[in-house]
Amino acid sequence: MAPRNDRAGSEGEVCDTDARRVLAVDGGGVKTDLALLDGSGTLLSHVRGGRSQVHYLGVDGTVSVLESLLESAATSAGLDPLERPVAATAQLLLAGVDLPDDVSALRDAIARLNWGERLVVGNDTEALLRAGTDRGWGVAVVCGTGINCLGLAPDGREARFLSFGSVSGDWGGGSDVGLAALAAAVRAGDGRGPSTVLQTAVPAHFGMRDPAAVAQAVHLEELPTARLDELAAVVLAVDDQDDVAAAIIRRLADEVVAYARAALRRLDLTHADPDVVLGGRLLRSVSASVIAAIAAGIGEAAPAARVSVSPSEPIVGAALLGLDALGADAGVCARARAELDAATDSIIRAAPAAGGSANRRLRATGRARPRTNA
Repeated sequence: MAPRNDRAGSEGEVCDTDARRVLAVDGGGVKTDLALLDGSGTLLSHVRGGRSQVHYLGVDGTVSVLESLLESAATSAGLDPLERPVAATAQLLLAGVDLPDDVSALRDAIARLNWGERLVVGNDTEALLRAGTDRGWGVAVVCGTGINCLGLAPDGREARFLSFGSVSGDWGGGSDVGLAALAAAVRAGDGRGPSTVLQTAVPAHFGMRDPAAVAQAVHLEELPTARLDELAAVVLAVDDQDDVAAAIIRRLADEVVAYARAALRRLDLTHADPDVVLGGRLLRSVSASVIAAIAAGIGEAAPAARVSVSPSEPIVGAALLGLDALGADAGVCARARAELDAATDSIIRAAPAAGGSANRRLRATGRARPRTNA
């Protein structure tokens, strides 16, 4: 895939030695992955930390999180944590970096720290697209804390979305699913809505007596609104046995379809055979039947579209984009993917409560139109 984000990059001479390195970052509203690789695709170190989304932390807060992770990664790799630049190319792809001003502000702040001879700052959808396809174009839809989409045509045209939350018509991130779960639980409790196991599962998650107590705690700011994101996992745990939970997941699927269709239509790709890559912890955790429903919905607009859940996490895409910038060949990229896949899988295995369902279901794929010659 050709290097992206020339509009966001500041380039210097990229070193042409075996010691050249890639710094890759995928950051979001819950976690941040940072990796250092050498020019052969060998993983030198991989670290995971908390959220780094600028909407929550601001530019200074985001840079502070990334600087701390970079120092840890450099130390783990046996490098001087104060060495600058640490890499020939730095690829920083973060959720919440949606507008040109967002890109410029973050890039300017990081450029002053001289992390890489070549610096690219962009949105995490770019990392997901590269993680899910080697073709260099297609559509990526991510559902993490929020929801977002990127469409990229073969000629370089882009379809992007504001991704500001409800004010820009967004629905489908973990926070939206969690809020829907709480609302359904409260309505079941006071008689306005149908019975649902969420009525007991939601308060049980927070150790409270009933849904009304959870709603009151959120209203009084005793329970941070951000923690409602945790309820997405509760919904996914019961969606195969509860009609209300299933309806929430159907709405999620419908929103994913709406994003993908919009991107494909805006780029005139409905008659092409684009890869549509799905990712983020929600879409890596839903059942195969949900992925199939999404594929069918996208197929109504683009029958030849190939819909799949990314086999790798976005940090892999960020690393591959960095290696692309160095002119790495397919073998180097394959080594980087394999080693980073192993590193992220080990984190999932170490935290089964948080990542077990995602690990179990991430291989689910769907196709807008079955191929008899596949």
